Amino acid sequence: MAALKTKRNRKSVSKYINSVEHETRREDALALRDLMEQVTGMKAEMWGDSIVGFGRYSYQQKNGQKAEWPLTGFSPRKSATTLYIMPGFSSFDALLSKLGKHKTGGSCLYINRLENVDLNVLRKIVQQSVSLMRKRYDV
Repeated sequence: MAALKTKRNRKSVSKYINSVEHETRREDALALRDLMEQVTGMKAEMWGDSIVGFGRYSYQQKNGQKAEWPLTGFSPRKSATTLYIMPGFSSFDALLSKLGKHKTGGSCLYINRLENVDLNVLRKIVQQSVSLMRKRYDV
């Protein structure tokens, strides 16, 4: 059985964010790090080479192996910044309708530019997501 490749590590979050070539993605990443640290009360940590995560929970994969993943996080990708809203979006319809320009898929929220969304609404989505995950996984 293959182990999960994306794991928490000791790489520098600041070094990673500062290495993001796309200026808007880099600036948005700095703002998201601050927002998520405030919301979660946790420091940012690198997960793999490109995910900035906050907190963690343990779960059992379908193959029976145990794994860890961040409670929430983000990754400044080339096409958009991906935010990881781990419970999915079924509880967030009202907030998503007020968020602004975005796309979703699975547990991923895709935002091209933070300036295109309401940061107060985004903060609420992250807060509620983390709260749901903490209850669901007792963390």
